Parts: sequence; structure tokens; C-alpha cells
Amino acid sequence: MLDELEQSGLGWFWASDARGHLTYLSGAIAARLDLPLPDLLGQPLISIFVAADREGRGKSLPLMLGTHKAFSGLAVRAARRPDGAVLRLSGQPVTTEAGEFCGFRGTGVDITNEYTREEETARLARYDSLTGLSNRHRMAHLLETTLTAFKAARRNCAVMMIDLDRFKHVNDTLGHAAGDELLKQVAGRLTRAIDRDAEIGRLGGDEFQVILPDIDDRGVLGELAGKVITMLRQPYSLADGRCVIGASVGIAIAPHDGVSSDDIVRAADLALYAAKNGGRAQYRFFSGELENETIFRRRLEQDLGTALRDEQLFLRFEPIVAAEAGTVCGLEAHVCWNHETRGVIDEQEFAQIVEGSALLGDVGRWAMMAACKRAADWPESVRVAVNVPVALFLADDFVTLVGDAIDTAGISPSRLALEISEAVFFGDASVVDRTLAALFKLGVRLTLDEFGSGYSSLAYLRRAPFDAIKIDQKLVAEAERHDGRDMGLVRAIVALAGALQMDTIASGIESASLLASLKACGVHYVEGPIFSEPVDTETLDREMAGGSWRIEPGTSRTRRARRRTLLRKIQVIHDDYAYMVTLRNLSKTGALIQGLADVPKGTQFVVDLGGGQLAVATVTRSNGDVQGVEFEQSLIEDGSGGLCTRNRVSPYALSAAGAPLAALAPGKFLGMPLGGAVPKFGYAQPVRTEAV
Repeated sequence: MLDELEQSGLGWFWASDARGHLTYLSGAIAARLDLPLPDLLGQPLISIFVAADREGRGKSLPLMLGTHKAFSGLAVRAARRPDGAVLRLSGQPVTTEAGEFCGFRGTGVDITNEYTREEETARLARYDSLTGLSNRHRMAHLLETTLTAFKAARRNCAVMMIDLDRFKHVNDTLGHAAGDELLKQVAGRLTRAIDRDAEIGRLGGDEFQVILPDIDDRGVLGELAGKVITMLRQPYSLADGRCVIGASVGIAIAPHDGVSSDDIVRAADLALYAAKNGGRAQYRFFSGELENETIFRRRLEQDLGTALRDEQLFLRFEPIVAAEAGTVCGLEAHVCWNHETRGVIDEQEFAQIVEGSALLGDVGRWAMMAACKRAADWPESVRVAVNVPVALFLADDFVTLVGDAIDTAGISPSRLALEISEAVFFGDASVVDRTLAALFKLGVRLTLDEFGSGYSSLAYLRRAPFDAIKIDQKLVAEAERHDGRDMGLVRAIVALAGALQMDTIASGIESASLLASLKACGVHYVEGPIFSEPVDTETLDREMAGGSWRIEPGTSRTRRARRRTLLRKIQVIHDDYAYMVTLRNLSKTGALIQGLADVPKGTQFVVDLGGGQLAVATVTRSNGDVQGVEFEQSLIEDGSGGLCTRNRVSPYALSAAGAPLAALAPGKFLGMPLGGAVPKFGYAQPVRTEAV
């Protein structure tokens, strides 16, 4: 009966001696494990079987055998077949009449199918079914346990929040199946980009999270975030077509930006929100200023409807100059906002506010009508260029809008140049082609904007009757810095445009050397601070009074520095005494401070830039109450055009000095107590001092 039972597979048996060596095993078990029975008999049981649970959460076979007590429900696999059948073992200790332990007798059941189903269910509860990455629940658990352990060990941990740009557009135009395939490819690229110890997860939709233990160097984190952004914006090949998206990244670091998982996730989310508002395709580190900045920006977005209704928007125009003649042949329209409480919001900040807003299309409609109306007052030889948002281009009434704007203003259609980004080609091909054909028939000029931004395709040039190519401003900037391969790309674009009988435009030009290089490449039209910043209508009317406008490039014209850290109060520390000074200027290698008198060259300061950012600096020049200092370690880019230190003073160090860790609010820095030191330098003017 036992033989028949074993052969049927309904019951299998095994036995071991007192040393734990296998003395008996049903042949059916050996066959199921695909191992020769003679090779198993006489071997230690713990060398034959291992726990099936890869994460080690189940019962331990050595522990069960070592206690000499009965056990059941132990899931095991053959050590030599780690991906083979799964058995559930049960065992009963056997003793002599004298009570001496002499081994185990037990049974086994094949539970491979049941175990596989349970394992898959458990996996789905912890991992994203689409991408295979950790899901929101597992990432939250990992972050919570990691930060709890790291707090006790006083270790750092960084968190990146990653959100895809323009993903919704892919979903809407190519379908959800294409969106799912895109997310899979994004997950693969993220795994390759994060080439260090880290946990990557998909929180849902197009939002991803990365947990990076034992790192607080913002230089390394910035490089990693830049690598992620670069890899994710490369073209994707899908079954339904080719597409390009982008990514924005927010970064927070424990314990600097918070101690608990809730604090860190919230800080990283705020940084991500700031990155998206800053123009997308960039990264931001969390700072204490971001919360107020976020609240303020949301209020501005809410006020945008009022701005349209109450005619608070106005245009400035940037001259487009013929490279050889130096005459203004076109003017690019930029939208600005005269906010009732904030004042004038310039074109750069306004573009960041309106990006992603539900009113982007309405702003584009207003700009089209207003730009054409202004162009009616200019000489016939001067065109007006209007940037067209993707949402507006794909709208059903876009061609009608353009025609109405031209007719209402009474200008020739050829005087209107529509700047269209490559992103419009990711939409429905039939809609895009129909719109382009209608615009061509209407007679307006078409300019392909941001060409050379990393995903340009000749297919766009074949599909659309473009009159001009506008070279991507970032490519032009790189050409100025390196003047090698990037300038070669500019020459290639100019040659391509020439072969297709298209004009070329380069923007953002600041230096005479770059202007000369672009002229040598054969670029037809140029614009940038070297000629003029965008001007208001009064200036424009004055310059156009003679019927034409000629601009000589000026070496003194440079773009305004857009830094958030200039002209603010900071502290510098010398000999354990803190002085309050004004930070007038800041660069990667040094700063200009004002407020102290009689400071000799060679004096060393510790410059407190806030948020735990301390930089050792030496005075290299001193003139009255102004000192130039050089940093011992260069600052790094913070992802938003500003600068920051690589590392910050750890709150753990401050806690050891007497400041309670719980009192350290995210982004704030409670300085070390300085005691009763005596000041060495005097203030050049009355300055309110504060304890560090």
C-alpha cells in the first residue's frame, strides 16, 4: 500500500538519522526534483534542500532540524535546482525508548503550482506589473525602514522624484497601449542610468521614485539627475510611431531636508514641482524657499484668467537681425504680464508660469491677435514671429484663428512667421498634415523651432513646407563654449537648410566671437542680447520712426543674470564670531560681500549661504567695505540657474553639538553656538546682527 501511495504522488516520505543525514527518500520525490536518488542518500538534509522563499521570510530548515521538534509546512527547493519544483516538508522526531533522539521521519507534498501562484500574487503586491519596478507600497515601506535605520546610524539618504514631461500627449495621441510600451522603455532606461546602489520604483502613472542610500553630495546627485534627463529625452520607437518626451527631477536628502519619510517625500515633491515650473527637463534640489515659491506660483496661475479678462498682458518684441546687413527684418513677440500686485512679470518668468497651464491655448490666441495688430504699424519689410503652443496648433480652430488675425490686422500673410516646435509632430499625423497644408495655402511663413535639440528628424522637413529652421538655443550656447563638434553641427544644419532652400535663424547670441562664427557658418538671421533685449512698443515705435532699424552688435550687451541669491543678507564667520554682511555677487569660485571695514587680504571666512551651506573662503581683494572672496571648494549648479555647495552641515552634527534633531525643520540651518567671541572687524555701516 505504501509503494502504491508513493508511486501515485499523493504521499512521499523521507527519513534522516540523528546527524541529519538522509537515510530514506521516496523515488518519486527524487524524480520530481530531477536528481538521482543514490546521489541524495547519505547527504546532510540541509545541503539537499534550501528554503524556497528567496527573501528569507519563511522557516529555516537547519533551525527546524536543530530543535528536534516536530514541524510542518516548510517550503523547500533542491539546492542544485533553485528554479525547480517546490515541496512542502513535514517532519516528526523519532526517539528510542530511553528518549534518545535518532532522527526524523516525514512526508513531502509537491506544491509547485500553488507556490508559484502565491509567489506571483505576493510579487504583484510589491512590484509594478507593467514595468517590473517596485510599486508605491514597496517603495514607501523601503523608504520608511531605510530612514528609520539610517537615523539610528546617522547616515544620509537621497530621494529623487521623477515625472515625465509630455507623457499625457503621447497617451492622448498614440493611445494607452503606446503609453504602456513607453513606460516600459522608460523603466529600462532608468535602470541603466542609475548605475549605483539604489531602489527604483514606479509610483503610478508617469511618476517614478529613486531611493539612493549613503549619498549627500549634490554634485554627484546633480550629475545623476542630468544623466537621467538626457537619457529619457532621447527618441522612443513604438509600434504606432516615434515619440519624444522629457523628464523633470526633484531631489531631497535626509536628514538635511527632513527626518521622516513623509518629510522627505514632501520635500522631493516640492522640488519636482519647482523643476516643472522652471521650464521642465531640469532638476531642482529642495530648499526652504520652495514652499513659498510654490504657493506664490500657484496664485499666479490662478490669476492668469483675470489677466486675460482685464487685459493685463502685453507684448515685448525681440529684434531678428539680418546677419550680414545688420538690419531688423523681423520681431519675435514675447508675452509679459503687468500683475496688479507683483508688477511686471517678464517674458521668461511668464513662459514658466503659463507652461502646462490650462489657459496656455487662450494666451496663445491672445498673442496671435495682438502681434498681428502691432505688426500693422510697422514697415512692410518687417515680419512678426509668434511662437505657437502645441495645444493651440492642434486645436480645431487654429487655422481660422490665424486667418482672422491677419484679416483683422490688415497685413499680408507673408509677414506672419509661425514658430512651430517639433512636438506638434507627435500628434495625430492626419491632423498635423492637414493644418500645415492649410497654413501653407494661407500664405504664412513657417519656422521649425528648436531644431537640433537632440531629437530632430529629417522626416519633419519632408512633411512640412517650412520656410526657415531656428537652431536650438542650447546647441548655439554649446557651440560657443566648445567651438568644435557643436559648431560643426551648426554648419551641417545650415548646409541642410540651404539644400532645402530654407533660411536659418540663431538666437540667444551674447558674444561677438559667437556672432562671427555663426556668420562664417552662413546663418542668415540672428537675435540675442548682443543686439537687444526684448523691447516695449514705445521703444519699437521710436526705432522704427525712420522706416527701418539697424542695430550694431554691442560688446557691452549681456543677458541679465537670473540668480536668486544676489543682494541678500548672509553671515560670515571669522574666529568664532559671526558678522552679517550683504552678498552682492556669487559665482562658482567666489563671491563679493559688503559690510565689513578694514579686512586685509588673506583673511579666511566661513561663508554661511543658508540651509546648512558653509563654504570656506579667503579674501583675495579688499576695497573699503567691499571684499572679494575665493572659495576653497567651488560651488555647483543647483539645476535652476543658481549655485549651491556640494555638501551641507549634517543635522546629526548639529544635534551632537546640542541642537535637538527634531527641532531642525526641513531646509533650515541652526548654526553652531559661537560663545562669547570678540569681533575683529567693524561694520562699515549699521547692520542688524543676529546669532548664528
